[in-house]
Amino acid sequence: MKKGLMLNVINPRLSGILIRGEKGTAKSTAVRALAELLPEIEVVADCPYHCDPDQPLAHCPECHERYENGEELPRAKRPMKVVNLPVSATEDRVVGTLDIEHAIKYGEKKFEPGVLAEANRSILYVDEVNLLDDHIVDVLLDAAAMGVNTVEREGVSFSHPAQFILVGTMNPEEGELRPQLLDRFGLCVTIEGIADPEKRVEVIKRRTAFEDNQEEFAAAWEAEQGKLREKMVAAQRLLPAVSYDTEVLYSIADIAIQMGVDGHRADLVMLKAAKALAALHGRNQVEQADVAEVVELALMHRMRKKPFQEVGSDQKKLQEVMSHAHAHKHPHEHSHSHNHQHIHHFKPAR
Repeated sequence: MKKGLMLNVINPRLSGILIRGEKGTAKSTAVRALAELLPEIEVVADCPYHCDPDQPLAHCPECHERYENGEELPRAKRPMKVVNLPVSATEDRVVGTLDIEHAIKYGEKKFEPGVLAEANRSILYVDEVNLLDDHIVDVLLDAAAMGVNTVEREGVSFSHPAQFILVGTMNPEEGELRPQLLDRFGLCVTIEGIADPEKRVEVIKRRTAFEDNQEEFAAAWEAEQGKLREKMVAAQRLLPAVSYDTEVLYSIADIAIQMGVDGHRADLVMLKAAKALAALHGRNQVEQADVAEVVELALMHRMRKKPFQEVGSDQKKLQEVMSHAHAHKHPHEHSHSHNHQHIHHFKPAR
C-alpha cells in the first residue's frame, strides 16, 4: 500500500491506486499521512486551479490569457494536498458549474470551480469509492486520464487543467467496483490485518503513544519522515533519466500474455511503475527485479475472473509465472545489452 502510494507521487501519470481491504486496516490513515511526504509546488498565487507558472501549456484559460498578454504571473509555494471527495458528492460539486444565465446575459463564461479544480496538481482521495455513483467514477477516471476537466452546458463549454493522483479506498464486503472501472486504476492493492502478534503489539503501542501525546509522537518520527520525503523528491527528479532496454519490455509483455489480462493498459502501467521504483531506489536503469516487484500491484485487479474461481488462485498463478522465469536472450535483443545478468524471461504462453 505504502509503495503504491509513493510510486504514484513519483510518477503522477500512473493513473492512481485503489486500496481494497477490510475495515480498521488504516487505509484512510495511510492516504492522509501521505500529505506529510508531499513536496512543495510552485503555483500562480491568485489562481484557483494552482497553475504552474513555468508550464504555460498546462495553464487554465485565465492564466493563459495573462501569460499571452505578457503579464508576470505572481508566484507562491505551497505543499501538495490531499483533497477529500465525499461519497455523497453530486456531479456539479465534482466538475464545477457553468452559469448559463450569465453567459447569455453578458456574453462571457462564468465558471464555479469544483473538487477537480481544487485537486489539480494534488491528490484526490475518495473513501468508499465503490459506493460512489458509477457515472461520477467515470468522470473522475476520464479527467485523471486526460489531465483536463471539461464542462459543457447548453452548447457553452469550459475546460481547466485537472492533473491529480486519484486514490480510492474500499471495503470489498460492501460491494465491488465494475471491472471496467477497476481496470482504469493504475495500481491496486488488497490489504488485511496483520497476523503476527509482535507486529500487532507494535501497532497498539504506536497508536497509544500517538493518542497520549500527538506532538511528541510526530517529533519522534520527523527525522525518519524527512528522509523519506527527500528520497521521494530525489526520485521525482531522477525519473526522466530512468531508461530500460528492450528485453525488459519483452519480459513485461510475456507476463501480461501469460496472466491473460485484457488490452494493453497493464503493460504500460508495469513499465511506468518499474521506472518509478528504479528511481525510488536511486537507479537510472530498470532491472528485472523492479518489474517483479510491481507485477502484483499492476495486475491483480486486471485478471479475468471465472465463476466459482477459488479465492487466491490469481496470486498462485502469478507466483507460478514468476517462478518459471528463466534467463535467456530474446531473439530481438542486441547481444551487447549490459543488463543481461539481471534479466529473466518467461516461457511463452501455450
